[in-house]
Amino acid sequence: MKEELQQRVQRAVENFMAGYGCCQSVVAAFADLYGFTDQQAKLVAAGFGGGVGRLRMMCGAVSGLVILAGMKDGQTDGSDAQGKANCYRVVQELLEEFRKENGSVICAELLGIKGAVPPGNFVPDVRNAEYYKKRPCVAKVESAARIFASYLDN
Repeated sequence: MKEELQQRVQRAVENFMAGYGCCQSVVAAFADLYGFTDQQAKLVAAGFGGGVGRLRMMCGAVSGLVILAGMKDGQTDGSDAQGKANCYRVVQELLEEFRKENGSVICAELLGIKGAVPPGNFVPDVRNAEYYKKRPCVAKVESAARIFASYLDN
């Protein structure tokens, strides 16, 4: 993988360690390639953290892959069925790669949470040494960023 892409993977990890959500961390590491500022990328991706609004649905890092696939391969003409199909193909390939590496694309499953997460659970956990020790999130951010970097490299 090219050095510049490896640096973007590292930037995604650094974003997460600085307190940004999984989706923000992944999207912001690549968004400038598509004309987005760092701030715009973090705003667009902000609600996807915690498995979409902390509901533990699709992993935020995975949501970042979806956003980036749209930025790179999305269609802007509503009647462009081929463009839409191509974007869907890319999304499915990226998510399948993530699932193979990580076992799931679902936040709750990645965290080992059983059962539904009740609404109203919107306060994020405090980021401290204990948080980072028990959570696999930084590894999921790195995995998603590496998968997207590899996609760009090929």
